[in-house]
Amino acid sequence: MNSKGPPTLAIDATLLKPGLRLAVGLSGGADSVALARALAERSKELGLVLHAAHLHHGLRGEEADEDLVFARALAAGLGLTFHEARVETEREAQADRASGKAAETIEEAARRLRYGWFRQLMASGEVEAVATAHTRDDQAETVLAKFLRGAWTEGLSGIHPVIEFPEGRILRPLLGTTRPEVEAYLGALNQSWREDSSNRHLTFTRNRIRHELLPLLEGWNPRLREHIAQMAELARDENAWWKDEVVRIAPQLLLTGRPVRGGGRAGGDGMAFDVTRLAALPLALQRRLLRHGAEQLGAAVDFTATEALRTLALSARAGQKVELADGLRAERTPRELRLEVLPVAAGGRSEEAVPEYLVAIPGEVAAEVFGVRLRIELSGPVVTNEVKIAKLRNWSPGDRVELRHSSGPRKAKEVLERLHVTGSGRRVWPVLELDGRIVWMRGVELEPAPGIRIVATSLEGDGD
Repeated sequence: MNSKGPPTLAIDATLLKPGLRLAVGLSGGADSVALARALAERSKELGLVLHAAHLHHGLRGEEADEDLVFARALAAGLGLTFHEARVETEREAQADRASGKAAETIEEAARRLRYGWFRQLMASGEVEAVATAHTRDDQAETVLAKFLRGAWTEGLSGIHPVIEFPEGRILRPLLGTTRPEVEAYLGALNQSWREDSSNRHLTFTRNRIRHELLPLLEGWNPRLREHIAQMAELARDENAWWKDEVVRIAPQLLLTGRPVRGGGRAGGDGMAFDVTRLAALPLALQRRLLRHGAEQLGAAVDFTATEALRTLALSARAGQKVELADGLRAERTPRELRLEVLPVAAGGRSEEAVPEYLVAIPGEVAAEVFGVRLRIELSGPVVTNEVKIAKLRNWSPGDRVELRHSSGPRKAKEVLERLHVTGSGRRVWPVLELDGRIVWMRGVELEPAPGIRIVATSLEGDGD
C-alpha cells in the first residue's frame, strides 16, 4: 500500500499477459471486489480485456440475490462485461448422493459447480482465463484444512497460483496479499463490499479454522500465515519434481497385463510391480510409485492404503489379496504385486466381493460398505517402529471371537445368531482382524486387544 499516492494493491502481474481476455470471479466479497477494482485500474497498463463473472449458488436466499445485484452494478460501474449464472447447489449435492457417488458437503458441491461454470465460460471463447481472489489468508486456511484431514505433499501445496484446464487457466494473482491489506485498500477507495453471513457459521470447517484455530496458533507464532504460504510453495515445487521423477521411472517398473508361460505378457486391464525391484528402491519412491500405479487405474489411495500395498508387496505370501477403496484389488504373486480395479456396482461395492479395508495403527478408516468409521488408537508405549496393519473385513464362517468374560473362543456364526442377526442382515457384518485375531466385531464386546483402543462410530450423518 502506498500512502503517498493513490491506493494500490499488490498483484502478481507475471500471471497476466497483454491481450488476455480475463474474467474476474466476482462474488461481491471483499477479496473479489478488491481484485476487480485493482485489475480494472491497471487493465490498460497490463493490456487486459477484463470481464466479471458471478455465479449464484442457490443458497442464502435474498442475501445471495442481493450479492448478484451488487456484483452486476459494480461491473457496470467499472465498464466490465458481466457474465452470470445460477445453480442449485444443495439439489446437486443431494443428486450426487442419490446416484451412489461419494457424498459431498455443500462447500465441496459449490466449489465443483463454480469451477465447472468457469470452464464452460472459457470453453465458450468469450474469455481465456478466470482470476479468483484467493489471498495468503485463504492459503493458510486451505493448507491447515488439508493437514487436518490427512494430506500428502500435494495437499500441503495448498492453492496453486495457476490451474491448467483444457478450456483455459484459473489464475490467483492475490496469493501474496493478506486480507487486512485487501480491506485497507478498499477502505482507501471508500469501496463497499458484501459480507457472506455463512462465513460466520462455525459449523463449517473452514470457518472454525479461520475464527478459532488460526488465531490460536498465531498466539504461538504471529508469522504463521507467512510461514504456511512458504511451506506451501516448497511443497508445490517438490511435488512437481516428484511428479516428473515418477513419470520418468514408472515405465521401468510398471508391467501391464499378466505373465504368460514361455515369457512375455498377455493383455489385460491391470498392472503389476516386480516386487524385487520395488523393494530395492528408497521408501519415498516406493510410496510414490504405488500411488502412481493406482492412479493409472483410476483409484485414489491414502496413506493407510499405500502402506497396505507396501506390506502386501514386501512382506506377504504369494496368494494373499486385499481390496481397497474405488474397487482397487491388489494380489501378491510369487514375483509381482498385481493391481486391478473390479467393476463397481451402484452402491459403491465391487460386484465380486465385499471389500476389505486396511488401516495402519494408529489410524482411522471410513468403510462405506459397512457404514462404520473405526479409529484405532495406541493405549500404551510404542515398542517398535514397525507399522502394524489391521484389516476391516466381512465376517466368514470360520471366524472365532473371544467375548468379554467368556470361558473361550466362540464361532462368529453363533454370536450372530445370539444377536438375532439373520438373513440378508448377516451377509455383511464387519470384523477387525489384527495379527490373525478378531479384535473387534460390530455389536459385540470382545476381550480387549493389548496395546490398542478401538472406537467405532456410524457413518450416518458423518460430516467432513
